[in-house]
Amino acid sequence: MLSSELFLIHILISAVSPYQTAECQLFVCRSNKSPWVCLTCSSVHCGRYVNGHAKKHYEDAQIPLLNHKRSEKQEKAQHTVCMDCSSYSTYCYRCDDFVVNDTKLGLVQKVREHLQNLENSAFTADRHRKRKLLENSSLNSKLLKVNGSTTAICATGLRNLGNTCFMNAILQSLSNIEQFCCYFKELPAVELRNGKTAGRRTYHTRSQGDSNVSLVEEFRKTLCALWQGSQTAFSPESLFYVVWKIMPNFRGYQQQDAHEFMRYLLDHLHLELQGGFNGVSRSAILQENSTLSASNKCCINGASTVVTAIFGGILQNEVNCLICGTESRKFDPFLDLSLDIPSQFRSKRSKNQENGPVCSLRDCLRSFTDLEELDETELYMCHKCKKKQKSTKKFWIQKLPKALCLHLKRFHWTAYLRNKVDTYVQFPLRGLDMKCYLLEPENSGPDSCLYDLAAVVVHHGSGVGSGHYTAYAVHEGRWFHFNDSTVTVTDEETVGKAKAYILFYVERQARAGAEKL
Repeated sequence: MLSSELFLIHILISAVSPYQTAECQLFVCRSNKSPWVCLTCSSVHCGRYVNGHAKKHYEDAQIPLLNHKRSEKQEKAQHTVCMDCSSYSTYCYRCDDFVVNDTKLGLVQKVREHLQNLENSAFTADRHRKRKLLENSSLNSKLLKVNGSTTAICATGLRNLGNTCFMNAILQSLSNIEQFCCYFKELPAVELRNGKTAGRRTYHTRSQGDSNVSLVEEFRKTLCALWQGSQTAFSPESLFYVVWKIMPNFRGYQQQDAHEFMRYLLDHLHLELQGGFNGVSRSAILQENSTLSASNKCCINGASTVVTAIFGGILQNEVNCLICGTESRKFDPFLDLSLDIPSQFRSKRSKNQENGPVCSLRDCLRSFTDLEELDETELYMCHKCKKKQKSTKKFWIQKLPKALCLHLKRFHWTAYLRNKVDTYVQFPLRGLDMKCYLLEPENSGPDSCLYDLAAVVVHHGSGVGSGHYTAYAVHEGRWFHFNDSTVTVTDEETVGKAKAYILFYVERQARAGAEKL
């Protein structure tokens, strides 16, 4: 992939500064977002999730090769490798994947260091100018108009550390679950004491070998860094280091599943909150909060924590034997519900087939809760018949959570690979009524089952191991689009058109009582 090192030497000599990058971007497509520099010719283009000029630059370089035999000189001029000027990750278009290895001389790292030095020197004066402008500006303190476009300055983006968009999308979504976020932000800071670092906070990097890490503390610091009005994207380096330490599945720089990461993150936060840190039990802190009564708690693997108090619900699983009619009931706690997209909506429609049934979130919920007959591979062991029998299964929701997380199962394994279901699923932004899925709806109030959308995670691309994750979230009545370091204001219509992967809904009553938690 990196057979030739000449282009890396070339880029070290003639690297374009980020300041010049923005000007080149404006000249090509009027966009200064997601700049990528070609490591062969130093030209700068926008990424595939803006206008895709970096990919087009690579494709244009391949056209002459289609007409005649490749020569050694042409092989070196294919313009296949580029680097993100924001996150400094390297990408190869020929392999359609990020480059994780370096050359023998370590030239990729030298390019990164060179671009970082250029960025630090080029933007120092600009940052002072922007800071002075913000201090003296009479504009709205949360919005700044630049070049005719509205830029959000109250929200802070998260740097991509190398295919970490899956983590960034989840963190931005969770930061907008108000009750959940406020709890962590109000926790006292944890001083990690270790030898020479005793008495001061330790900021971890992935190169450190320290085993004294706290996921809760790094998660708290990350949440506190968001929504501070900083125009500089926050780097969740310390949090990612802890993730590497305690979640081996997420080590490396390959793309990961955002839903899988969310489940691991919540589970590990739950486990750590149950224990003690610096002599203070996080669970004890939670128990002292009178607003979280026993009826609001759902215990999963031990004592209740804020994770189960906010996201915890209970399912009732009913199984009926079709031979003798014996009914079996089991209660299962959950932190999220994984919903199938019904098969009748999965077939791809051609451009001419504009009309036709549109899949809705209710269709997915109905498919999840409807009575179904178990197939031969899921025969139920009937205690009365004393053997496995054909049976039916049905789910009821026994208790709804304060924050309802709905995961749409877009990835399915086939014989050889994992395919993505790209079907658009229509979902409400307000007033999702869950009463009809409750086991005892008569015991709930008229508005206690209504949910409003708080955040949406979207997967762009064709496969779970590739593509890109972004998130939409609402903050103080305004919708934002989080694309790693870039945060922009958007509208409800744009959010409603998104092909959702994970939906976060907040109980309407919970919003009113958010300040009490």
